[in-house]
Amino acid sequence: MGTICARRTLRLVVYTMVMVAATGFSSAEEEAARDKLHGTVLSDPYRWLEGSAAPELSAEDPTLDRRVAEWTREQNARTREVLDELSGRRALEDRLRDLMEVGSVSAPTMRRNRYFYWQREGDQPQWVVYMREGHDGEPKVLIDPNELDDEGLTSIGWTSPNPDGTLLAFGVFRAGDEKTVLHVLDVDRGRWLADEIPGKVQQASWLPDSSGFIYRRLADVDNPYSGQVKFHLLGDHHRQDPVLFEQYTEGPLATTWGPYASTSRDGRWLLLMYWTGTDSNDLWAVDLNRWLRTGEFHKTEILIGEDARSFGEVIGDTLYLHTTIDAPNGRVVAVDLTDPARQSWRELVPESPTGVLENVSIGRGVIAASFLDNAVSRIEVYDLDGESLGPLDLPGIGSAELDTEADRTEAFLTFTSYNEPTSIYRVDLKSGERALWARPEIPVDPDAVEVRQVKYRSKDGTMVPMFVVHKKGLKLDGNNPTLLYGYGGFNIAMTPSFTATLFPWFEAGGVYAVANLRGGGELGDEWHRAGMLDRKQNVFDDFIAAAEYLVREGYTRPERLGITGGSNGGLLTGAALTQRPDLFAAVISSVPLLDMLRYHHFLMAKFWVPEYGSADDPEHFKVLKAYSPYHNVEADTPYPAVLLTAGENDARVHPLHARKMAARLQASTTSDPEVDPILLWVEQSAGHGAGKPLADRIRETADQRIFMMWQLGMLAGSERAEAASSTASAPAASSSSGP
Repeated sequence: MGTICARRTLRLVVYTMVMVAATGFSSAEEEAARDKLHGTVLSDPYRWLEGSAAPELSAEDPTLDRRVAEWTREQNARTREVLDELSGRRALEDRLRDLMEVGSVSAPTMRRNRYFYWQREGDQPQWVVYMREGHDGEPKVLIDPNELDDEGLTSIGWTSPNPDGTLLAFGVFRAGDEKTVLHVLDVDRGRWLADEIPGKVQQASWLPDSSGFIYRRLADVDNPYSGQVKFHLLGDHHRQDPVLFEQYTEGPLATTWGPYASTSRDGRWLLLMYWTGTDSNDLWAVDLNRWLRTGEFHKTEILIGEDARSFGEVIGDTLYLHTTIDAPNGRVVAVDLTDPARQSWRELVPESPTGVLENVSIGRGVIAASFLDNAVSRIEVYDLDGESLGPLDLPGIGSAELDTEADRTEAFLTFTSYNEPTSIYRVDLKSGERALWARPEIPVDPDAVEVRQVKYRSKDGTMVPMFVVHKKGLKLDGNNPTLLYGYGGFNIAMTPSFTATLFPWFEAGGVYAVANLRGGGELGDEWHRAGMLDRKQNVFDDFIAAAEYLVREGYTRPERLGITGGSNGGLLTGAALTQRPDLFAAVISSVPLLDMLRYHHFLMAKFWVPEYGSADDPEHFKVLKAYSPYHNVEADTPYPAVLLTAGENDARVHPLHARKMAARLQASTTSDPEVDPILLWVEQSAGHGAGKPLADRIRETADQRIFMMWQLGMLAGSERAEAASSTASAPAASSSSGP
């Protein structure tokens, strides 16, 4: 297991070349690596598919990466052969293209009378950055990455306008690698300045006089644990930029997300935070005037060593702090930065007993607090003393985000729901007046579908909310093709959102369900913590219980039920697959974590040890081994059809997870590979998903949708369609679906 293995494990590398021909194409050769970890001997027959990511292998075999590349090419070719030849594939892709070429627009960032926003039109591969003079002014193109790259692989990662909107810092990366390079645009002249900063740079925070900015980068772009906060003076070479704060080099905090910083609008204060876990951080305030005047970078402690997350915005000398300290659902307190002791804090927005405080925005004289109530948004407005001014009226029941600026009550509201296209509204936080600013024209009828929010009982009795979406009037006869989605991790909430590409699914009689699993942020910190570390199995139990509910309540049956998830959600579907292969007809696992005993040795994955644990710890090892999908694939098991996807340039989750899982499933399943195949697609010019050009996103969506339609019996003339039709009157429940 990397350097840990060299120290702690007995390596008995046994090479046994075995050609497994079950898939009908060249399969993985088994080269069984055996590790002894905490007294347990583990076999890893596909270690070689880690390629040079595994130092103990690359040193022994310099041709390893070529072998992995050739094996991956064969897998990709087989996947294309299967998916491209499915009946109706071309028509589906054409329909999806029509839906995905519909324009998209973001809410603007406001600077004086200038409004900066992102927009993509028609078949443009990437988003374009625009600016308007006045909220209803003529759009002006500032940065068009489609003109920088004939392949459409260059994308904008972020933008940061200076205080008066005359300069724009922005980040550019290519082919999904997220190794962002900072540039600066002179907005009025349309010229890029000479300032260029490499190193996976993130959001620049300008000084009030625009002479420079604070930014975050990696000292070594290939070392995700080398975070630095630096200062750049315009015109200087980035090598001259002083380091203000950097990642710790020892102890458990050396492998978290590390330091980040932002400045107050008046430039007086710098807020410096350091991630201590996946949901906790330390926080300091730094007097920037003092630093600029004397060179003394003095950190004033706000919260240190607390198992809580705390963010905020400074107006004058007051920090409006959104914190979970002593409030798992979150609250807002006012902190006087000249006297920041906790006993001097003033509570402005108390913790809600039912709603989770998701975000806090400051406008002129007002605080806008965004809450989640059972995964649905509501926004309350307060004055700066915490006096309620009432709720902000929303267009409906769904998901809302608010963009504000401290110099105005003007704000922009982004709102969406499963049956409400994403819309941008211009609102006044004092009067509550709202007017539509932008909404794309979508060639579907949102009113054709209905949304239900239900609750079901998980294995341990916990009640879990879930959204269920389908066309109006759908008959619940236990025979509807159903797609179940989940995530369940990192305090991330799955809230309603509009996806036009789901409408062909609904039109064909499909059901779409999103389960708000433990591990997510829908119900607060306790909900998150109930699905992490030694309680991670709760997440999988919640997901399996959601599937059983859909069967029991007459929506579908196992033969017509598919599951999908990505990243941590890919781990989720991988675990559900190995724990209940009888419950699903098809599984999609995108950019997944699947080898949970070795995951932390690759790329930035040590960031996630506070969420999952590490196999280096004996107690964590027991938990991880019990659910690690790769290690729980059983030989001679009739697995359902599986589509695994990955990105060769993924800087977050290494594609080795998908490769190894595909090989092991192909060697283990007893299902007919022509009927229930194990397919792998590794995108060669993509990463975890960010920056993927439109054409690739269209193909990816078509791949996943046609795969599900095939496996759930929705393609006319297929064996599965005939089987679905002949059993349409089958009872809603089956003996394999649980209670």
